[in-house]
Amino acid sequence: MPLTSEVFTVEVSDHVATLWLDRPEKRNAMGHAFWNDLPELVRQLDADPEVRCIILAAKGPAFTVGLDLVEFGSVLGGGAGRSSQAQRAQALQGEVRRLQASISSLETTDKPVIAAVHGWCIGGGIDLITAADIRLASSDAVFSVRETKIAIVADVGTLQRLPRIVGPGIAAELVYTGKDFDAAEAERVGLLNHVYDSPEALLDAARMMAAEIASNAPLTVQGAKHVMMRGRDLSVEDSLEYVAIWNSANLASNDLNEAMAAFLERRTPNFSGS
Repeated sequence: MPLTSEVFTVEVSDHVATLWLDRPEKRNAMGHAFWNDLPELVRQLDADPEVRCIILAAKGPAFTVGLDLVEFGSVLGGGAGRSSQAQRAQALQGEVRRLQASISSLETTDKPVIAAVHGWCIGGGIDLITAADIRLASSDAVFSVRETKIAIVADVGTLQRLPRIVGPGIAAELVYTGKDFDAAEAERVGLLNHVYDSPEALLDAARMMAAEIASNAPLTVQGAKHVMMRGRDLSVEDSLEYVAIWNSANLASNDLNEAMAAFLERRTPNFSGS
């Protein structure tokens, strides 16, 4: 049975799922329900053969203002009811790992993920979008690795993924200062693929891109995502070996036959994902 969430809404149309952050009254602050529901919703979308691409977007005036500090105050303080510092440290480490796994669900899903950002995207929002495959924004978007400003070392993915996206020097500047930076700067340093004039234009562009992705053979798109992710940790030689092994197991698909037939018949292919 599909998960009912108080902080997310899911819409699926034409092989594209839009996963909405839907807590606008709190500017989509990431409370307990967010961290619990995100990986389960992503798991369900990953398992749905009708879904070929996921758009991550937000309702209300902000994409997200990051971790809900009110809900997580006791966790950040080391937890209550623990009899020793060791127990408190162990409990906090377990909680951090749970939050990390929640964000990582976006990276490890087979389906490509497009983050469509408007308004504030700070703190945990950077963790969230750096786990996506593609990042788009409207010109009103504002970003910040805000954890630095509140005496926290970002620990849910930003420090691991942001340097790979923008380079270590730029990442160090953004992390160490914790400064706010706008969509134009985010595009300049490579955090964003594209910037659009308005949130409406942003969503239109995200939907067009998702539709283009979804029109391709699903197994091929998913395979390309796996190979690129695996290749980050391999030498070029080892990555080439990996893709050779991947294609030897997956190249002979019904969709490949359909692509060849469509080419010869000069028509648009109708891929089945098999």
